[in-house]
Amino acid sequence: MRAAVLHAPGDLRVQDWPDPVAGPGELVLKVGSAAICGTDIRIFRGRKNKGVHFPTVLGHEFAGRIVAIGAGAGDFKIGECVGVDPVYPCGRCAYCQSGRENVCQNRQAMGYEFDGAFAEYVRIPAIGVQRGNIFRLPEGIDWSQAALAEPLGCVLNGQENMGIGVGDSLVIIGFGPIGALHLKTALVSGVRQVLVVEPNPARRAVAAHLGAVAIDPKSADVAEVVRNATDGLGADAVIVAIGVPQVANQALTLARKGGRINMFAGFSVGDMPPIDVNLIHYNELTITGASALKRRHFGTALALIASGRIDVSDLVTHRLPLAEAGRAMAIAEAGEGLKIVVEGPA
Repeated sequence: MRAAVLHAPGDLRVQDWPDPVAGPGELVLKVGSAAICGTDIRIFRGRKNKGVHFPTVLGHEFAGRIVAIGAGAGDFKIGECVGVDPVYPCGRCAYCQSGRENVCQNRQAMGYEFDGAFAEYVRIPAIGVQRGNIFRLPEGIDWSQAALAEPLGCVLNGQENMGIGVGDSLVIIGFGPIGALHLKTALVSGVRQVLVVEPNPARRAVAAHLGAVAIDPKSADVAEVVRNATDGLGADAVIVAIGVPQVANQALTLARKGGRINMFAGFSVGDMPPIDVNLIHYNELTITGASALKRRHFGTALALIASGRIDVSDLVTHRLPLAEAGRAMAIAEAGEGLKIVVEGPA
């Protein structure tokens, strides 16, 4: 088969690659769509290396059609369309036992420990099947929509961690595809207002179209705009949706006393942004993180997409064939669109 293989940071080649075979308990999918994540870009540039080996096939946001089934792989059938929660928990460690499977001590993931879906076919290892990470797709959901269930599930996890609720005022710092998913999810959750901080004018226009107050940090005093919109108090909740060090402390300054901040975005290895800890101390701020997703988040994401409650179709701005995976990565890295999808043969 053909696959986009990362041989070293910056060295991505579309080439022949061994066809995956379904061993005991395993599945092989013909890839329908695989979306590019900011994490893929950080791996591509060598800014994230945990769990990554070379050469490797990236791609953990994907869906496809079952074309091979190994012995003991459950009741799946050839031809079924499925989405995959790509983070496989061990089910045995202290975190799994306490319901925090997304931070499993022994977790393994597609596009990291296992070759991912920037390829014509992808093998789903037995642990993924056994743990219940394979979801049959609801009727009416297309490949690219199904691929976005993974990032939407991650967003659900982050907003659950910070406790987004009805009537909240929310600031989202960074409006890439993740920021857009946070906005759409928050509006469904009943927030009363959303302010988006984003320097890219095209992305600000999308945020405004979707119902947010879009702020240009290059020309506006962001803290003043937020205070004016919140009776001088600051936002109930702030989400950092971009891994840029200087915005970490800014998030603390935008929250009201007793406010909540979610450091959703992953930062590059070695980034150590300065933090004014007195803001946390005196303002009694609550800061949470967001690591991947749980299986229930993936199922909920699929249901929200299939029902139309959260429309992700307008986030897909570019669709490219596997042969142009390098160009797709460049478009995503340049921020020229929102969600960039590599289309498979399914």
